[in-house]
Amino acid sequence: MTERPFIAFLIAGEESGDHLGARVMEAMSDRLGGQVRFVGVGGDRMEAHGMTSLFPMHEIAYHGISAIIVNAHRIVAKMRKTAQAVIEADPDVLVIIDCPGFNLGVARRVRKRKPTIPIVEYVSPTVWVWRPGRARWISGFVDHVLAILPFEPDVHRRLGGPPCTYVGHPLMQRLDRLRPTGSERPNLGDADRPTLLVLPGSRRNEIKRLTEPFGQALDLLIRQYGDIEVVLPAVARLEAEIRERTAAWPVQPEIIVGEEAKYAAFRRAHVALAASGTVTLELALAGVPMAVAYRVDPFVKPFKYALSRVNSFVLPNLITGTNEIPEFLDSDSTPENLAGALLPLLSDSKERRDQLDAFSRLDALMALDNGTPSGLAADIVLGTAGVAPRESSEASKPIPARS
Repeated sequence: MTERPFIAFLIAGEESGDHLGARVMEAMSDRLGGQVRFVGVGGDRMEAHGMTSLFPMHEIAYHGISAIIVNAHRIVAKMRKTAQAVIEADPDVLVIIDCPGFNLGVARRVRKRKPTIPIVEYVSPTVWVWRPGRARWISGFVDHVLAILPFEPDVHRRLGGPPCTYVGHPLMQRLDRLRPTGSERPNLGDADRPTLLVLPGSRRNEIKRLTEPFGQALDLLIRQYGDIEVVLPAVARLEAEIRERTAAWPVQPEIIVGEEAKYAAFRRAHVALAASGTVTLELALAGVPMAVAYRVDPFVKPFKYALSRVNSFVLPNLITGTNEIPEFLDSDSTPENLAGALLPLLSDSKERRDQLDAFSRLDALMALDNGTPSGLAADIVLGTAGVAPRESSEASKPIPARS
């Protein structure tokens, strides 16, 4: 048996996955006394922690059935290339981070060709919404799922999925950036005018489907309520398109770019109109009442009916077990419905108080018994690989290779 550093192969395909990957890499390196080598696919944050990405992360980040169909040949080619790279690296563990359409394809190929490589999936597929059969399917080649939503382990147990552990949501490590201090968020009654965040999504197809109804909803809302400050946080790569699509809005939003500006806006906002997604959990943790909309890709209309298996498609509603946040799917996401749901949130109404009460329960529901999300994730990754964290006195020793 030769000695070598611990080798971890990680694959992330989106910005959120790059965040998760960088944090778990940092925690793994800490636990292994730096005796670890990272290989795989990731973004700037993962590369800053020592990984050289096989190819640019965005090359596997296709969203929506239409985009996947058009680029199917490219996706399959990248799956094969990535699986081959895993086989050649022969890592002590493979960690696939979100991006299930791509990553599960890679993991299945790796398990078939090299079954001795442990595989950990970080972020569960949404088997609680649709395609529940995936839970049992992935149990054939995934050894452990790291869940970021507290109800997911029970879902996997019920559906026959792999071992699954709730490791905490990464947003719980950013609460100081989400929550206002001092006078950052004036009381509604004290503000010159309320601040409304508009969040039509971070993907081009989402923005295309929601920008028009969101603009029309704002028109109706301002006619009924009066002057409102409208702020729209945008990702840099879509800023120009968002400016073009919002040019005809009756009120021009203040378009801001960058993470710091986004979180500053969350800390001063009073209400939000948002596309369904992780941003709804960010808003809830920031204490911003909201109305939520989602319009399904026309190529996957059957997906709409799968949503009937759950009481909500909004993350804070699912975590709290309530439906305090109004949500509108497809034909229900009309400007009239959206404006009607937002109007009572601009005053000290029962609707606003009920949302804030539900939000106040999130910390307890999402808390870990101890440790941090990235630390617990790192511990499970190492445990799945059969390696215990190094004691400080042994930090300089290399970890034996897998026999």
